[in-house]
Amino acid sequence: MAALPPWLAGAIAAACENISHNLNGQRLGRKGRLTRERILSAAIELLDGSSDDPFTLGNVAKRSGLGMTSLYNYFTDLTELMLAVLEPVMATAENTYLSLLRERWPDEELGEHCYAFVRAYHGFWLRHSRLLHFRNAMADQRDQRMFAHRVNSTRPIIELLVDQMDVELTPGHPSTSMATIIMTGVERAVTIVTDMDIREVAGIPQDLDVDRYLVPGARLMELAIRDVRTHNSL
Repeated sequence: MAALPPWLAGAIAAACENISHNLNGQRLGRKGRLTRERILSAAIELLDGSSDDPFTLGNVAKRSGLGMTSLYNYFTDLTELMLAVLEPVMATAENTYLSLLRERWPDEELGEHCYAFVRAYHGFWLRHSRLLHFRNAMADQRDQRMFAHRVNSTRPIIELLVDQMDVELTPGHPSTSMATIIMTGVERAVTIVTDMDIREVAGIPQDLDVDRYLVPGARLMELAIRDVRTHNSL
């Protein structure tokens, strides 16, 4: 297998460090954790690499050099493996894009910060596009665990956008709905520019400048935040 980037390999190792037993109840020693890391690395390579092989348990086992019996010692089904793969990937979201939202964006620099966030979010999706599109496809097929993951992965962004609006987060507040709609739009824009199959079906050129969709997404985010801030200051 090809070596993963150090930051991702480190995230995988950290995720596996928290697992104490395999599915047979056997305590995991160093060898067991390394085997689990190998499975996750193989799965990420299969999804994030240039391989056209379908993402299946069989192909993950083959790529990691294990038999199916060994793989089933760690994961019961494809969804469980996907969730395990997503854990270290989503752990990198903080440094990739969430951290950009944690400091209040000054009014006079709001547009620049919105664009920087959308570009960072796009970069994260571009890096893991096959994985994230596969997750969303499973969610669209009503895989409840994938659907919950998709929803929960956007909640921190929505909460931080509400903070940017200078609103205290409370259930049912209109600003939460505003942030949800904005985040849905940004994710849809990022989906369009990172999913080549969608581009082909929609007749969107493969060499399209991504800013054609990212700039409007950032502009709408800016307008929404500015509108709520202005309303709150009256």
